[in-house]
Amino acid sequence: MKRLHWPNWMPIDPYILLLLGTVGIAALFPARGTAADVASGASTAAIAFLFFLYGARLSTREALDGLKHWRLHVTVLACTFVIFPLLGLAARGLVPVLLTHPLYQGLLFLTLVPSTIQSSIAFTSIARGNVPAAICAGSFSSLVGIVITPLLAAAVLGSSAGGFSADSLVQIVLQLMVPFLAGQLLRRWIGGFVARHKKVLGLVDRGSILLVVYTAFSEGMVQGIWHQVSPIRLGGLLVVEAVLLAVMLALTWYGAKALRFGREDRIAIQFAGSKKSLASGLPMASVLFGAHASLAVLPLMLFHQMQLMVCAVIAKRRSNDPVEETAEVTVTAPPAPSRTAVGTGSRSR
Repeated sequence: MKRLHWPNWMPIDPYILLLLGTVGIAALFPARGTAADVASGASTAAIAFLFFLYGARLSTREALDGLKHWRLHVTVLACTFVIFPLLGLAARGLVPVLLTHPLYQGLLFLTLVPSTIQSSIAFTSIARGNVPAAICAGSFSSLVGIVITPLLAAAVLGSSAGGFSADSLVQIVLQLMVPFLAGQLLRRWIGGFVARHKKVLGLVDRGSILLVVYTAFSEGMVQGIWHQVSPIRLGGLLVVEAVLLAVMLALTWYGAKALRFGREDRIAIQFAGSKKSLASGLPMASVLFGAHASLAVLPLMLFHQMQLMVCAVIAKRRSNDPVEETAEVTVTAPPAPSRTAVGTGSRSR
């Protein structure tokens, strides 16, 4: 797999600017009436297609091989669905000092969302980490999250996630898991096409998320939900999320070291275990929160942009780290075998 490079002159990922621009367009030109229905249907189809592509990209053999590295995947899942939610519950003490109750509900929902796939792979590749592990970890997290996230939301959010029911769980499974499995089943025939057109389909990935963001924020504008968020509260939310991200980045890095993972595995754990998926979170929120989904996903939107900027910097720095273990093996291991081989060869002659 080719290493991905971020432009040195670009302070932030251009995609973040597109996300912000999409929010601005939704604020100025929100979809209403029939246009809103069309946008909602299109975003649902776009997310389903996105997960179909995820399934088509993931090699079944690679996924089965990845299961052998079970300690890494259990660690990532524990970070995503245990440590994150515990930190979210602990943030309850910040209401109403820093956060309003609706913003806290959105923050708590953020901690329940599965990890990312694409950006985990990209950052792990840049930092010279274990890319196959990142692929499997992100995919496993997304699949587990399809079931676990709604159940956790029902347990910790209660009536706030008013849209939760058996029907809502079925709806999420149909929108996310069924397309993923369909992609896996058809991978034998379309896998080559997907691999050859990776760049074009990458644009489809990001375009799908932009469409969902536009739909969610348009609905919020039409219903006047954004008037509930003052600049001071928004600033408080940013501070809380910055602390949350810093804690998770530290825990995943030093915790993986304490568990005796190697450098490449620690990189995969840090990037897969510290991030949250906007692609998975948005459709889940629309089902679970209904009309209030736009406010519920605001913390996720902000966290998503923050994690991209911070992880881009970390990945660049990790890519310049000397890999001492590899250097030692390269320098010390070859000489002994080579002498033996030469000596044996000379005696045989």
